[in-house]
Amino acid sequence: MAKAIYYGKQTIDQQDIDAVCEVLHSNLLTQGPYVGRFEQDLASYVNAPHAIACCNGTAGLHLACMALGITQGDEVWVSAVSFVASANCARYCGANVRFVDIDPTSGNLSIEALEKMLAKAEHFPKALIVVHLGGNSCDMASIAKLCQAHRIAIIEDACHALGSTYHNDPVGSCRYSDCCVFSFHPVKTITTAEGGMITCKSQSLAKRLRQFASHGISKDADDWSYPNSAPWYYEQQTLGYNYRLSDLQAALGIAQLRRIDDFLQKRRAIIERYEQAFVGNSLVSMQQITAHSHSAYHLALIQCADSKIRQKIYQALGDEQIFCQLHYIPIYRQPYYRQLNSTEFHQYPGAEAHYQHALSLPVYPTLSIDEQNRIIKLIEHTLHPYLQLSN
Repeated sequence: MAKAIYYGKQTIDQQDIDAVCEVLHSNLLTQGPYVGRFEQDLASYVNAPHAIACCNGTAGLHLACMALGITQGDEVWVSAVSFVASANCARYCGANVRFVDIDPTSGNLSIEALEKMLAKAEHFPKALIVVHLGGNSCDMASIAKLCQAHRIAIIEDACHALGSTYHNDPVGSCRYSDCCVFSFHPVKTITTAEGGMITCKSQSLAKRLRQFASHGISKDADDWSYPNSAPWYYEQQTLGYNYRLSDLQAALGIAQLRRIDDFLQKRRAIIERYEQAFVGNSLVSMQQITAHSHSAYHLALIQCADSKIRQKIYQALGDEQIFCQLHYIPIYRQPYYRQLNSTEFHQYPGAEAHYQHALSLPVYPTLSIDEQNRIIKLIEHTLHPYLQLSN
C-alpha cells in the first residue's frame, strides 16, 4: 500500500537539525540569545517594528487580548469560522464573545455581515479578531475603516498566514491592525514544533506583550515601583504567564525562516495544479482569494457542491490512506459556546454554507507531483458518476 498522505506536515532538513543541535551543545537551552534573533528575523520579514515570541499561537492570541486591556464584561467579536482558540483567547480574559458571519467563497469574515452588526449594535466591541483562513488575507482596509469609526481594536489571527500579502504589504506588518499573531505548529508555513509570535507597531503595546509573556515581571529599572540598586533585582508588576519560547524552538524557527520563500513557492505550485485539475468542474471549486492578495496557502481549501459529494471524496481518499480535514466546524456550534449564547444557526448563512461544503486537501512542500496526481485522480474518479448525471 502507498504511504499515507496527510493534509499538512512539517518539512525538516539537516540544516534544521544542525541548528537545534547547536543550541543543545550550548550553555542555554532557554532564555538565551536565539529567541531575540528569531524575533528580529521575523519582524524584518513581515516589516513590523516589534515581534514578541511566545510558546504557541493560542498564547499569542491571549497575550494580544490582555495587552489591549480586554477584561471581564468587555465584548469581542470573532470570525465565526476558525479554530476555537480564536474565541477562547477573549474568554480567558472574561470577555463576552459574539460571532461575525463569513463569506463562504473565501472563508473570511464578511464585510457586509460586519457592517450590519455594527449598524444594529447597542454597544460596540472592544476588539475584533479577524482570521486569515488558510492564509487568505481578509479585506483589511475595509475592516479597518469600519472599526476605526468606532475605536474598535483589531487583532489579526494570522496563524495560517505567515508569507501572505495584502496590497503588497506582508501580513504581520500591522498596517491595518493593532497586532498580528502567528503560529509555528508543524503544519504551518514554518515550524518551531510549537511556538508563536505577535507583531505590532506600538512600542508600549510590545512592552506589555513581553511582560505578560514572562510572569508579569520587569527587569527595566525605569518601570520599577520600588527602585533598587541590587544587580539581581526585578519586579512582578502584573499577573503574567510563562508563555516563553525556548532557544531550541527559536533556533529551528530561524533555520526554517531562511527557507520560507522555497516553502511558499512549492505550496503555490501545488495549489495551481489543483486549480488546473478542477477548472470548469461544477462539483468542486477552490477557495476564492481576496483581491490584491497573495495567500501563503496553509490550506488547500475546496468547496464541494453539497455535503454528500464532500463525504464521498473524504471517504474515497481516506480508503487510500489520504487524510483530509474540515477547517472548521463553526465555533458557535461548539457545546461550550452554545451554552453561553443561544445561537440560531440560520443567523450565519455564510458559515453554515462553508461548514456543509468545505474540505481541506493535502498541501505541504514535500508533497510530490505523483502523490498529488494520485489525489486528483481519486477525486476525479469519485466525481465521475455525478458529473455524468449533471450532464
